[in-house]
Amino acid sequence: MIASLEQITKYYGAELILDHVSLKIEDQDRIGLIGVNGAGKSTLLNILSGDLEFESGERAITSGVRIGFLRQNSGLDRSSTILAEMRSVFAPLYEIERQMEAMRIRMRQFPDDHTLLEEYNRLHTEFEAGDGYLIDVKINTILNGMGFAGRDRETLISALSGGEKTRLALCKLLLEEPELLILDEPTNHLDFKTLIWLEDYLKGYKGALLIVSHDRYFLDSLVTSVCELDRTRLTRYPGNYTKFTQLREEAYARQLKLYERQQEEIARLQEYVDKNIVRATSAKSAKSKRKAIEHMELVEKPLPPQKRAHLSFSYDVEPVKEVLHVRDLALSVGEGSERRQLFKGLRLDVLRGEKIAIIGENGVGKSSLLKAIQGLFPIDEGKVDWGKNVYLSYYEQENTGLHDEKTALDELWDRYPRLYEVTVRTVLGNVLLTGEDVYKKVGSLSGGERAKLKFAIMMLRKSNMLILDEPTNHLDLDTKEALDKALGEFPGTILMVSHDRYLLSKVPTKIAEMTPAGMTIYQGGYAAYARGDRPILTPEQPEPEPIPAVPEKKSEASTTYYRGKKQRAEDAKRRKRLDTLEKEIAADEEEIQRLTEFMAGEEAASDYEKLTEAANRMEELQQGLTAKYEEWSELSE
Repeated sequence: MIASLEQITKYYGAELILDHVSLKIEDQDRIGLIGVNGAGKSTLLNILSGDLEFESGERAITSGVRIGFLRQNSGLDRSSTILAEMRSVFAPLYEIERQMEAMRIRMRQFPDDHTLLEEYNRLHTEFEAGDGYLIDVKINTILNGMGFAGRDRETLISALSGGEKTRLALCKLLLEEPELLILDEPTNHLDFKTLIWLEDYLKGYKGALLIVSHDRYFLDSLVTSVCELDRTRLTRYPGNYTKFTQLREEAYARQLKLYERQQEEIARLQEYVDKNIVRATSAKSAKSKRKAIEHMELVEKPLPPQKRAHLSFSYDVEPVKEVLHVRDLALSVGEGSERRQLFKGLRLDVLRGEKIAIIGENGVGKSSLLKAIQGLFPIDEGKVDWGKNVYLSYYEQENTGLHDEKTALDELWDRYPRLYEVTVRTVLGNVLLTGEDVYKKVGSLSGGERAKLKFAIMMLRKSNMLILDEPTNHLDLDTKEALDKALGEFPGTILMVSHDRYLLSKVPTKIAEMTPAGMTIYQGGYAAYARGDRPILTPEQPEPEPIPAVPEKKSEASTTYYRGKKQRAEDAKRRKRLDTLEKEIAADEEEIQRLTEFMAGEEAASDYEKLTEAANRMEELQQGLTAKYEEWSELSE
């Protein structure tokens, strides 16, 4: 066992937050922690990390266990540089290296001092056990994987954005390798490439993981159990997130059935008691049954599932078959010398009933494309044709179309003034805006509440074409599930931009990957795209040299996805070099091991010249090994 919480109870003032919560974390555990906003997840994490007191219960951490906690507030030294902050993790090893260098100088001065040699060997063993020769390799591997490949390592942390600071804090934690790694929303601010790298890295992490995340795909990929905080209670379920959703429903149904059966039995016995307790002939039997009721171990009535949003999109007018036709579209942003082209030559056809998800690197112009095809953003060149009877609803991730000064009720009702108030309030209730919440000013609503209000507007609009820009941002897990279901059941056409891989696995019939050179279309959802299935070709489109699709998993030497002939040749060359490097690294490590054993033996202790030769050869090998590891790391990306 690494850590445990036993019967923890926590109040904030008079409000009960955690009620006799218990959690055990074993070595190699992969735990997902979920719950609605305000359920107490952060409170639980802070208690586990030792940063928060509690009213009753017991917190136990195994001696020597280090806990690493990624908070949204990074806690980095703002005056430090990227490289210095990463190297601070290895301060003890750098101190050993300094001592070794000083000792080498003294050994040259006093070649017959065996005490110096013994101390040097001890330090060298400790330095090597801590992978001291691979410090820079480790740092570069983590920084490159987490999206800092092109970033100057001497950049001050104070100059980084909030998202970059969070990513850098995670880099530092990964280098520290604590026995328990607690991650609070680690996927925020990560693009596909970085997210996939992090998933692969964490799958091989040696310690235990406790992850709070709204990224369902991330949880599915990593966790082996899910802990749900629900109304002050913690329940643990085996399996990943998808398994959890199934088990939670089954557990509720099973518990409710047991409770109802027992209540029926109690009612039957009580009825017998009431009828027979005063009768001389049956009083004894009635008393026996009354005792049976009194000694019965009562089944606890399960808490009903929390109310969830109900979303449903429909339309009245059927559009033509060819909904959208985009040809040779080019788009630029900025003014004057700052103006840059996002993409050119973009082609896209959308047919009635298709559900197309657009993906691509941050900054490639996905959101701008959605605006451009609606005439909300000027284009450089190209053509956009909409079919007849196409009626749009547009979900913009910033929700700028809302009026902050209006109430939620008026925001919806003013758009559909002919509806009765009860109808409008019913729709708001379907998205969990009820009671006094409907009188809140739109400007005071949370991000999730604003998103739900936007969905309520779209449900009443009854459009046959939905254009969605990151629709799952700000949503809790249950509302994401409701949106998945609603979009999957929607009979109309969808064009959306999303980084939510769980949504991308459930809804789209096609994946469209955007690059500065245009767009490549893949049949099917995210899984087919991640496998690298062959792109779709339109009659007007010559066979492209496709841009590689973002992979779902990395193999040992490379990521598998569709590549052109030239790229495949380069891959073969890279794999050959990787094989060569791996053999050379293995040979060098074997020679280093032999030299280490020699330097610790009696022969070296009595022959200073051989010892010096061995130390010089060791240093030469370590320098070469570091360079080879760096090249291997770059080729493996």
